[in-house]
Amino acid sequence: MSTVETKAGRPSALADFWYYFSRNKGAVIGLAIFLFVLLLAIFAGIVAPHDPDVTYGSDMLGLPPAWSDGGNDSFFLGTDANGRDLLSRLIYGTRFSLFIGLVVASLSALAGVLIGLVAGYVRGRTDTIIMRVMDIILAVPSLLLALVLVAILGPGLTNAMIAISIVNQPHFVRLTRASVLAEREKEYVIASRVSGAGPFRLMFKTILPNCLGPLIVQATLAFSAAILDAAALGFLGQGAQPPTPEWGTMLADAREFFQTKPWLVTYPGLCILITVLAINLMGDGLRDALDPKLKRS
Repeated sequence: MSTVETKAGRPSALADFWYYFSRNKGAVIGLAIFLFVLLLAIFAGIVAPHDPDVTYGSDMLGLPPAWSDGGNDSFFLGTDANGRDLLSRLIYGTRFSLFIGLVVASLSALAGVLIGLVAGYVRGRTDTIIMRVMDIILAVPSLLLALVLVAILGPGLTNAMIAISIVNQPHFVRLTRASVLAEREKEYVIASRVSGAGPFRLMFKTILPNCLGPLIVQATLAFSAAILDAAALGFLGQGAQPPTPEWGTMLADAREFFQTKPWLVTYPGLCILITVLAINLMGDGLRDALDPKLKRS
């Protein structure tokens, strides 16, 4: 037998999940990278060699990496244009990026699933109104809509997270609605309805648990999209504000030195690229592990 079995002879749910997840080698690599980034975020205060907000004098402005000519061994990746340790700021930046991704994905999923459940279960005029509103939101480019919302709410990390949550919400609404429509007329739902289950019990205890697979995968995509959108807003000056060590804001601070000090742009960009890629690879593995059709194949 290919999976770990319980005493009853059947594979446990966790072992079954890990078997299908681990078959995707890219997903395993993505998980390893994500766990490394998560540990950096948790232990940033211990791992970071310097305080990310402390400047080290005019002679330390824009130092190259330690292995380059003019580098300083105390600053492994060099310093930024204000004399702050670049490595420390990148490490602390993991906290902001993962926090943004977690909050945005949670808010988007919570609101989107609730609205999608109502739309798919109630149907009729309520469903039509909800879906037309979602279509309007999806018709506007996501970054442009986020910029408009931040312009209305005011620049800042909190307002940026609210704006990105609103932008990502329609994807959860449409996915939840489609899943509910596929499940609501199945025999187990009809049996629960006949036995006297009310609408709330049917929606939240009968139908929703059978729709969680694709929603979990969508949450990972929303997580990575939130990190990208937050970095874009920070780069445009509408997200996290200086001196916050957020990767998008660090890119914005360094863009004028793109040709003279390219490492100031390269390292934050690589952090965004690697983190988002790792989360997307994890999403592919979750899809493989949670989709029954892929399991049968």
